[in-house]
Amino acid sequence: MAQPIDTPERAVRLARTIASDISLYNEEKIVKALAEDNLFTALADKIEEGRELYRSRVAPDLYDRTNFFERALVDILIKAKAHVRSKLW
Repeated sequence: MAQPIDTPERAVRLARTIASDISLYNEEKIVKALAEDNLFTALADKIEEGRELYRSRVAPDLYDRTNFFERALVDILIKAKAHVRSKLW
């Protein structure tokens, strides 16, 4: 088994990679969910799957004291989709 990620820079990179994969493979679902204001409900299974992958690869102390995965979700699944018509904005 590989060594757990123990630097913030690598953890951020992993979080953003996982969020990017979620975005890439679920683009239509994300756009529809943003328009209907239910993103986190509509993608709950994909987000949890990504979170578990992230948690399994990052050192527990780094995971427990940071919110890199959640920030990556907001940056990639929400901010990057600001062009989508939504009740959110």
